[in-house]
Amino acid sequence: MLLFLITCLFLILFYKSLSLKPLEPWVYELRLLSPSLWKDSLSFFPITKSVIQRLSGGFTLIPTEMSLRKKTLCSNVENMELSEDISVLDLPELALECILEKLPPDGLCSMAGVCSSLRERCTSDHLWERHMRQKWGRIIGPAAHRKWQWNMSLINESSFLEPSHARGLMGYLSRLWPLLVVKSKTCKISERKSSLPVDSTMSFYLALETGKFWFPAQVYNRENGHVGFMLSCYDAELSYNSQSDTFQARYPPHGRRAIAIEIGVSWDRLRAPPMDTSAHDLHISDCLDHLLPGDHIEIQWRRNKEFPYGWWYGVIGHMESCDRNAGYCRCHESESVVLEFNQYSPGSRWRCTTINRKDHREEGNEADGFYGGIRKLQNNDEISPWKRLWPTDVLE
Repeated sequence: MLLFLITCLFLILFYKSLSLKPLEPWVYELRLLSPSLWKDSLSFFPITKSVIQRLSGGFTLIPTEMSLRKKTLCSNVENMELSEDISVLDLPELALECILEKLPPDGLCSMAGVCSSLRERCTSDHLWERHMRQKWGRIIGPAAHRKWQWNMSLINESSFLEPSHARGLMGYLSRLWPLLVVKSKTCKISERKSSLPVDSTMSFYLALETGKFWFPAQVYNRENGHVGFMLSCYDAELSYNSQSDTFQARYPPHGRRAIAIEIGVSWDRLRAPPMDTSAHDLHISDCLDHLLPGDHIEIQWRRNKEFPYGWWYGVIGHMESCDRNAGYCRCHESESVVLEFNQYSPGSRWRCTTINRKDHREEGNEADGFYGGIRKLQNNDEISPWKRLWPTDVLE
């Protein structure tokens, strides 16, 4: 113990003289002492603890020539890392593009609010076209695109949407709408304007998502499946409600009847118009010569001349003179075509009708309605919605 105290005293005196003369070579060897040895010794001599800590700290500042060079290099690297701000924009172009392509719409909206460079990237059409196809592609057709372009030619950036204080995705969407106040929770920016082009794909997506844009589409079994519209599909103007994930539908007036409103329309009851034909125009049938018994069809029908057409589901039936034997059936050679609507009970006046294959125009009367153009359903994607909506009870 006495030897250790003497050694400590000597080292203290030596430490004070470091600034006056060069160090002896043996001093460097003291740095090889195990740190655990110092800690164990300190536990027995509390009085000298602070002294030894100060002393040991001083030795760490006396590196050898090699360690000094190494520490200097490490220090430079650390300073460089601390002095540079790492940004997502420092990523390679391909890597950044892959990240943005994986982001959902609310993620792109959030990223677009970070800086002008990311805003330009996150609002580009090629990123939003994929989201448009995934969510809206099935119900947005050419008519909706035309109406959007027409609206964009009439309005300016500041008059289309009112400021929104919604949370979540709707909050992000409203922040990026043209000339709206942007309130960022992360950057605490009080106000700024977004440079989002009003005619961009992102603008179209936001207009649909916020429900501010009423777009044309068709609704199966309109007016909550009213019995008078069972297995039909009618034109309507629709607005999306993101809170309920449903739509509000406005049906055009029928004669003197006012516009009908329906809320809570689900996605599975909607489709884009399959034909680019107005609901008041007769569809020119181009499939009549090729219709065979068993083919699935849709036909235009309206109650009277003042009403718009709706599309009604049916199948091609056999002539009364046919024995329904496939090997001997000649129904396809007849000038008449039998249309069957099997959702109605046998004997119902709506169950069956006949049209002329060669010279079909609008046929009917005020009592039974008017039958218009026919389109043949080509695949299961067109047929399956009708089967899914088939009524549980036979209609009269």
